[in-house]
Amino acid sequence: MENKTKTAVYWTLLIHEDWSLHIAATSEGLCFVGSQNHPLEELSDWAKARIPGSELIRDDERLLPYAAELIEYLQGTRTSFTAPFDFPGTPFQLAVWNALRSIPYGQTRSYSDIADQIERPAAVRAVGAAIGANPVLITVPCHRVIGKGGALTGYRGGLDMKTRLLQLEQDGALADGEARHA
Repeated sequence: MENKTKTAVYWTLLIHEDWSLHIAATSEGLCFVGSQNHPLEELSDWAKARIPGSELIRDDERLLPYAAELIEYLQGTRTSFTAPFDFPGTPFQLAVWNALRSIPYGQTRSYSDIADQIERPAAVRAVGAAIGANPVLITVPCHRVIGKGGALTGYRGGLDMKTRLLQLEQDGALADGEARHA
């Protein structure tokens, strides 16, 4: 007998200052952080492709812990995330996403750095594809990956969003360094 239970994907629209993005979680953890100023369709299209048969349910209260961490990050008071994640991916994608999570706040790495870190130095293009498939922007910091020579390269949220996130972290890292050296 088939299991007819749909996976619930709870979502909210996070609005903080001029930031506006959809976030979503399953009962297991955060599964999606959307692009700046993108419509709900970005989330619904992702859910249809990645969690077939899922049901989107707006639940602002359930998403409060995730929203709170993201707002703290956008305010420059949080440098890492503690909320649980639940994002489906291949073993290769998960290895790449875990490598992204190890990039320190305010720092960047190249695609080849990530390929080397996961011990797949010839898989730079595949690393790029896995980074592009990252469903949880900001919290799994794919914005910290840049091209060789420091060039800003593609980002699901758009290069403006990537630039803003890198600048936010640069400003936060500088402020933190000044506080420690004061």
